[in-house]
Amino acid sequence: MKIGLVSLGCPKNLVDSEVMLGLAQQAGHELTNDAADAEVLVVNTCAFIDRAKQESIDTILEMAQHKKDGACRRLIVTGCLAERYRDELKKEIPEIDAILGTGEVPEIVNAIGSHAAGRPEGRPLPLTFYRASAVSEAPSTLSEAPSTLEDPPSILEHPPKMLPTYIYDAETPRLMATPTHYAYVKIAEGCDYKCAFCIIPTLRGQYRSRPAESIVREARSLAARGVKELLLISQDTTFYGIDRGERGALARLLRALNEVDGLEWIRLLYLYPTTIDEDTLAAMAECEKVCNYIDLPLQHASNTMLKRMKRPGTRQTYDNLLARIRTRVPGVALRTTFIVGFPGETNADLEELCAFIGDHAFDHVGVFTYSHEEGTSAFALADDVPARTKTARRNRVMGLQKRLVKNRQRARVGERARILIEGPSSDHDLVLRGRLETQAPDIDASVFLTECDPSAYRSGDFAEVEIVGARDYDLIAKPVL
Repeated sequence: MKIGLVSLGCPKNLVDSEVMLGLAQQAGHELTNDAADAEVLVVNTCAFIDRAKQESIDTILEMAQHKKDGACRRLIVTGCLAERYRDELKKEIPEIDAILGTGEVPEIVNAIGSHAAGRPEGRPLPLTFYRASAVSEAPSTLSEAPSTLEDPPSILEHPPKMLPTYIYDAETPRLMATPTHYAYVKIAEGCDYKCAFCIIPTLRGQYRSRPAESIVREARSLAARGVKELLLISQDTTFYGIDRGERGALARLLRALNEVDGLEWIRLLYLYPTTIDEDTLAAMAECEKVCNYIDLPLQHASNTMLKRMKRPGTRQTYDNLLARIRTRVPGVALRTTFIVGFPGETNADLEELCAFIGDHAFDHVGVFTYSHEEGTSAFALADDVPARTKTARRNRVMGLQKRLVKNRQRARVGERARILIEGPSSDHDLVLRGRLETQAPDIDASVFLTECDPSAYRSGDFAEVEIVGARDYDLIAKPVL
């Protein structure tokens, strides 16, 4: 069978997509990047906030259309939306043939079914059909029913009957969807926190760490395939090992990965403010391959809001933590995210958040407007901040961050730096796009390399450059000859 897959949501979801593709390829199926050509279409969904749920529904309906107009014989829906709304999806989109929750990733081959007429000839195509942006039951085949494509479903909460437990290991087949020079490695799955706004523990189950030896084996395999940058991900990366009674496990893992031949950068994403320990900061400072980069979702800075969000810590503990990080890891780049418009947020709370941002000179900031999600404890609160006010508050915070970053970026003109080449710029054939150690792929700004011969560089090459200009968040550089 020819298999096409659309992956929505976060990098953690993308890893699940890569595993499903690897399992399908191992089973003898062919992969295609053309939805119209696929005999089986898989949509790996996100359900974190309303906008993500709507994108997932829209994509499912778009792919379902290929059962009418294309070669598609089977439509499979997987991931967080499938975990959360299994029964509703079955009922309202009868074009779906199988539904797999987050704990059922290994069932993808069974869900595809025994429709293949033998192993395909030739080499399977690489995955390019990718968009960035569970209850453990047997896959269910839906009955033939009239199409509901004209009526997008209005799905309601469907609580999982049991928590998912699956997490892949170093031996699991996996087909990379990222460029060949970097890869995400999921070091743990699930979450034990109960943040008021978040549905993830319900969708992904309790926190469970992978053994360090498995992660290191996977890192060696990836490096042997040409991966230069390893991005370590989980719901809370600094909680790694604590669930297994292994204090200091993340620091030991970083030191082990630092010894893997071929790797150049090791990047930590999704750290948690109350689980960053001294051992981890020491390992970051001492391991030359570990990027001076910390992704630390703080969500707010007002003590009132932090308490209502059920977030550990206070403005004062965050102030102390950020000062300690900058002292222990000189030159560190800090990324964070905030939520505005949470129930009960006042103008005074927003003023405190803006002052906090002004005090700490974050390198990268993302701001989300609060999404009122059933299944979270915040759903019991009145969603009392109007949508227009939420948007205005987000725009204000992002405008403040843009002004702060713009001034700091201009001050960097004349610096020399090392960048990782990503490939040609989408704006100009003679300009290359790259990243500093302090910039993560997809979510952060870029460095644009001018005055160069593009044919002299390949994606994944490193280059020494001089920064010659700044354009809001992005930097402009030229090669150092």
